[in-house]
Amino acid sequence: MRIAAIVSAPFAENSYVAHLNGRDDCLVFDPGLEPDKILAYLDEQGLTPAALMITHGHPDHIGGNFALKERWPDCPIVIGRLDAPKLTDPRLNLSQGFGQPVTSPPADVLLDDGECYSAAGFDLETRLIPGHCSGHVVYVWNGHPPLQVFGGDVLFAGSVGRTDFPGCSFEELFKGIHAKLFILPDDTLVLPGHGPKTTVGREKRTNPFVGERARREG
Repeated sequence: MRIAAIVSAPFAENSYVAHLNGRDDCLVFDPGLEPDKILAYLDEQGLTPAALMITHGHPDHIGGNFALKERWPDCPIVIGRLDAPKLTDPRLNLSQGFGQPVTSPPADVLLDDGECYSAAGFDLETRLIPGHCSGHVVYVWNGHPPLQVFGGDVLFAGSVGRTDFPGCSFEELFKGIHAKLFILPDDTLVLPGHGPKTTVGREKRTNPFVGERARREG
């Protein structure tokens, strides 16, 4: 498997392109606000997206959807059911409040907690982890050790997603991370929506918000 992280300004948001060796189809996770970078990478690698996998509906994670759908109109937008309304509503996705409304084409595929989705040779498990966003999901790939989590804005290296937006809850985020991420093997790779990759084990031990360090200091 090859995974490329493509960083978009102004929020340093990570979009990911994942594909398997020997295939020319791929998955694009959370197309950001600089879709030209993603398009350039896909053209350079000769890849065609089989699905746009959206972890949540905040504008920095959906801003590239229109550009990719314009190029590949049959490529489905896949998102957790509870966050789908944010795609088309700048009030719900909070972009309207920043004075630059961002919208996306509507979802083509809605996923529920625990549901699997398969495309481009990947079998992904959907795990609902609200807190940063009411319908935030992560995608877990168990195709080749170690496990990979495309995690959006749930768990970062040394931090967690913001919980000061409307509808956020640190308690829900804490509970979801422990119930659905910290049960994974320690070597599970977490590919976050911002910042460098990390592992479940590292965050369990050292994360100051949700790890053992947080419990000791709390």
